[in-house]
Amino acid sequence: MSRNEAEATSTEEKKAPSRLEEEGEIAADYLEEFLDIADLDGDIDIDVEHGRAAVAIVADEPDELSDLVGRQGEVLDALQDLTRLAVQARTGDRSRLMLDVAGYRAARREELTASTQEAVAKVKAEGVAVALPPLNAFERKVVHDVAAAAGLTSESHGTDPDRYVEILPA
Repeated sequence: MSRNEAEATSTEEKKAPSRLEEEGEIAADYLEEFLDIADLDGDIDIDVEHGRAAVAIVADEPDELSDLVGRQGEVLDALQDLTRLAVQARTGDRSRLMLDVAGYRAARREELTASTQEAVAKVKAEGVAVALPPLNAFERKVVHDVAAAAGLTSESHGTDPDRYVEILPA
């Protein structure tokens, strides 16, 4: 291969979207169609975060999208599962894509981080394990990450929808 061919190949590789960017694009197309069918206004933001495609539906008036979040994020979880299936149908690979609607997951991450930090402080001060209330998979992951960052271990127990995380002393 000549130098010019190598440079052209290198440039093409840089322009080619990564697998995660491709997942985001496929998800965005799927969600655009979904929003059109549901007659909802919203913009789609695509990113790659923590080794996953991250797609967010945003709107000038976030309350307009509240039906897509549902009670405690239940509709959002279902929409995320459907979007992952749409991506899998196009790529042939299982997707770990994260979907957020109207900033729900971002706000929930902040709430969970704060409450987990309080639990971590209690575990460190009292030397006893602290169990948190039942959480979905996304929420449990946030708790595990915060506990690990604080130098503690955590374990999930139970079965959905009653699965919870226990933070353990070091």
